[in-house]
Amino acid sequence: MRRSRIRRLSVALTVTTATVFSAVPALADAPSPTDARVASPVDAARAAAFAHSSATGVARGEDLQPVAVMSDPDGKQHVRFTRTVRGVAVLGGDLVIHLDRRGGYLGVTRAASRAVKPTLSEPQLTAAQAEKKATRAVHGTPSGTALVVDIRDGSSALAYQVRVTGATTGGSASKTVVVDAVTGRIRSSTPNGDGFISPSLAETLRKRGEAAHPKTGIASAAAGGAAVAKPAAAAYPKAAKGTGRSLLAGKVSMTTTQTARKSFLLKDPTFWGSETRDANGQELKHFELGTAFTSTSNKWGNGKTSDRASAAVDAQYGITKTLDFYKKTFARNGINDDRTAAHGMVHFGEEVGNAFWDSGCACMQYGDGDDTFTAPLVALDVTGHELTHGVVDATAKLEPTRTDIFGTQYGEPGALNESLADIFGSGVEFATNNPDNPPNYLVGEKLGLAQTFLRRLDHPSLDKLERTIDYWSAPVYDAEVHAGSGVSSHAFYLLAEGSGKKRIGTVDYDSPTYDGKKVTGIGRDKALAIFYRALTRYMVSTTDFHDARIATLNAAKDLYGEQSTEYKTVDRAWAAVNVTAANAPAPRVAPAANGH
Repeated sequence: MRRSRIRRLSVALTVTTATVFSAVPALADAPSPTDARVASPVDAARAAAFAHSSATGVARGEDLQPVAVMSDPDGKQHVRFTRTVRGVAVLGGDLVIHLDRRGGYLGVTRAASRAVKPTLSEPQLTAAQAEKKATRAVHGTPSGTALVVDIRDGSSALAYQVRVTGATTGGSASKTVVVDAVTGRIRSSTPNGDGFISPSLAETLRKRGEAAHPKTGIASAAAGGAAVAKPAAAAYPKAAKGTGRSLLAGKVSMTTTQTARKSFLLKDPTFWGSETRDANGQELKHFELGTAFTSTSNKWGNGKTSDRASAAVDAQYGITKTLDFYKKTFARNGINDDRTAAHGMVHFGEEVGNAFWDSGCACMQYGDGDDTFTAPLVALDVTGHELTHGVVDATAKLEPTRTDIFGTQYGEPGALNESLADIFGSGVEFATNNPDNPPNYLVGEKLGLAQTFLRRLDHPSLDKLERTIDYWSAPVYDAEVHAGSGVSSHAFYLLAEGSGKKRIGTVDYDSPTYDGKKVTGIGRDKALAIFYRALTRYMVSTTDFHDARIATLNAAKDLYGEQSTEYKTVDRAWAAVNVTAANAPAPRVAPAANGH
């Protein structure tokens, strides 16, 4: 599951070369699109946004804050913005401006589905009063409050965005609560913890009296990881080749940091210092507070939970393999594409049967298990799934439309987020190709569930735990996010592998279609390229399944052409899960949070 979090109004500009710049001041007034000073992609895109205000929804008096600039080989540019009004952030105001190679306007992808003019009014509540309402709703302590304009539900409302830590409702210890600054109504309440195990799944397993028992231990010889060339008498610290005995991935090669002749850290300098530490049974919110894993031999773990380093081997292996997948497959340098480290903390908390991505500390957090999940959730696809939430958070920031008092999330944008995490998580498995963790289109097959998997992409409804959905229908708009994720996951599988019976590796698949018509796949590599490009260029925080169809069609057109087999197969794959241009719903108002 994803998290949303209070963000600074000042943001960094990230470009495809991974150079990070200081925040670029937004312009209070629209620049002329013919102004000679408009030269950079950001300036050209900002000028185009104002010049084409009827399409973009951007009006004078608003500011555009650049988030990322993406450049294509053919010279086209895509500039992602957030909006502010007199310095106040606009929730649901994110957009991407598309430019041709000369800086001319091509189009826009925008979160606000209708023309909503963000307005500022006088708040009737103080920040302290809003914090009191937020903490009363989720039972915690406020740790940051900002005034915002919320246009996510199709109208404009002044609100306070309150981050609450230590929350005791809804399955997450941290939440972001949006409180209407005029009425005091709770507009939304979103967990800030990306838990792999949802509150509804945990409750289903408890009601069934079912526990998950993963098989752990060493199964084969060393797998994965390229040898690091031994430099001649290099100064410390330096990269070193080590080996790890994991709980779930077998014996693996690892790149570590050597700090002295017989001193090593579980820290990979080849991936920007990505590191795993020990949380020592505490729910630490800052990675620096964790205890570093060290070794005198550069051998880590024993394949059993009796050695605290064993879970750390799985975590570090999963983190670096995920980063390696994104780097080699998409030339993405880290979660935020800025060459910064990703971190992991194992032995997180007490009786925690879950794993989380926390973008606040840019780290994974792995519990040791509980009565239901009896071992650490450190499987490769778990890490690939959760770190992909980080990638989504750094790009489209897909968010659920609502969250109930138990922390269960609903809505198509959130379901799409979960689906992308499953899609790219399986991509990590295929790229890693570890015989002790064979790649497949199953999710959570290492958890030890009686069902033998948590979700699967080829035929989602075979999952009876989360009741995942095969095809789109109107009620999917408000489906639980993991259940709803099946729609786009199924479309991806059909795009990659096609319909019908198929054996891939050690798994048999049989993927149905809504209309009973055959789909012939284009291959996993092309399908991944299309979905990644759609995510980074054509998706925004409110993208639903019909929007995702358009996004992937645009991506396929960019990559392969509008008359290509790939483009036509994208259209066919979505039709096969009942997502078509003909049944696209009219813009809707999102349900109120928590029944309000």
